[in-house]
Amino acid sequence: MGMLVEGQWVDDSAMRRGGFHRPDAPLRNWVTADGSSGFKAEAGRYHLYISYACPWAHRALIVRRLKKLEDAISLSVVDWHMTDDGWHFSDRDGAIPDPNVGAKFLREVYIASDPAYTGRVTVPVLWDKKTGVIVNNESSEIIRMFNDAFSTFDDASLDLYPADKRAEIDALNDVIYDTLNNGVYKCGFGGGQVFYEESFDALFATLDDIERRLARQRYLVGDVPTEADWRLFPTLVRFDAVYFGHFKCNLRRIADYPHLSNYLRDLYQTPGIAETVNMHHIKSHYYHSHTSINPTGIVPKGPALDLDTPHDRGRFADDTLRAAG
Repeated sequence: MGMLVEGQWVDDSAMRRGGFHRPDAPLRNWVTADGSSGFKAEAGRYHLYISYACPWAHRALIVRRLKKLEDAISLSVVDWHMTDDGWHFSDRDGAIPDPNVGAKFLREVYIASDPAYTGRVTVPVLWDKKTGVIVNNESSEIIRMFNDAFSTFDDASLDLYPADKRAEIDALNDVIYDTLNNGVYKCGFGGGQVFYEESFDALFATLDDIERRLARQRYLVGDVPTEADWRLFPTLVRFDAVYFGHFKCNLRRIADYPHLSNYLRDLYQTPGIAETVNMHHIKSHYYHSHTSINPTGIVPKGPALDLDTPHDRGRFADDTLRAAG
């Protein structure tokens, strides 16, 4: 894969040395309800570019769905196969082409926004149709905008980042991002045995901690799903199918954790969420695109996953009702 340097696509292989490092997203403007940022929340003004395969993009797609923003924010989906030219558009397997600049490659969207752009070409991308620029390409900020700025057009009754829980959500997000969301990539692309083992140990220490937490409560922060749950879910839903084998995260599967596996099914069975999970894109992308890890490009047929199997997480609601009674 490459990157853009002053608007030109270059091979970045010489820049990747040592342990895996994920650079910060560089495009960090905000959409606000009142437009004080220069980007006012308006129905039909913004367009979201995602990959079904990418967990960072998946969280943005989930919040768009939960907040019922499909009519307000349009969508494009890149092809699952990332080549040396990066993400590209197609119309196969549920991909949705670019309607804004007619791009063949996602990098053309970045160049349309800034002809001298330097940086990686990543998803998700929030595009402003009115000004013809990228507003933001940082998933954690895009989901906050979707949660906060579009109350006139979304489900304002749903707050994924409630004020009284923000400190706990932020603390969990920090640990889960470093050791788990990004931790699987540290294991998969780590530069050496020592770095891999350190990342591996931190990853499973976090999974063990979450398992203990979920033994006491239905969700990560109390009795309703919050942003913390929907930032964790994309990693969990990919874990057994991809990260366990492909990224050598093979101490235990999510299926081996009683509470985590039931919690995963609980989230997956939330109305609208199953439709955001495209396992064909997920598996095809990782096993075809990461040729340094899987040079044969063979996509495994397994594992058999049945996320529609009933879960036991409703018992916490029953416990709450009994305690209140």
